Amino acid sequence: MTQNPSPLPSYTPTRRQMIAAGTGFAALMLAPSAQATTQEMEKAILAFTGGVKPRESRVTVDIPVLLESGASVPTKVSVESAMQGDDFVTSLALFNEKNPQPNVAVFHFSARSGQATAQTRIRLGDSQKIVAVAKMRDGSYYMGAIEVIVTLPACAEDA
Repeated sequence: MTQNPSPLPSYTPTRRQMIAAGTGFAALMLAPSAQATTQEMEKAILAFTGGVKPRESRVTVDIPVLLESGASVPTKVSVESAMQGDDFVTSLALFNEKNPQPNVAVFHFSARSGQATAQTRIRLGDSQKIVAVAKMRDGSYYMGAIEVIVTLPACAEDA
């Protein structure tokens, strides 16, 4: 009876290959994260508002609180507004806390919009806070926020 040879050839890395692999791993572990931070999100919000701190009211972020997957998350944002006179939403911005960029989208409204509501789908790489900020015609700003839990980040599915 003969013995079957191993289907995989034997491989022994060289010292140089081991050092290169270790250096690459160390660089990867020490590299800055590809996520935005709470501070970056706050800076993006202040850039949108021109430095004005928005009041927490009138804006609703409708998104599932517990997400099985962050790959394509249905998101709806709306503002309580008569859409007339000074009670008119000119734009609505959506921000996130931990994706690579804190700015998600900006929606612009006109008199033909009828209501200040926008829907989209977003990718979420981790559990985080989602914030929507409304700019009113009179120059005031309002915001709403929601914390979401993502069990499977969007980026994990790409692998």
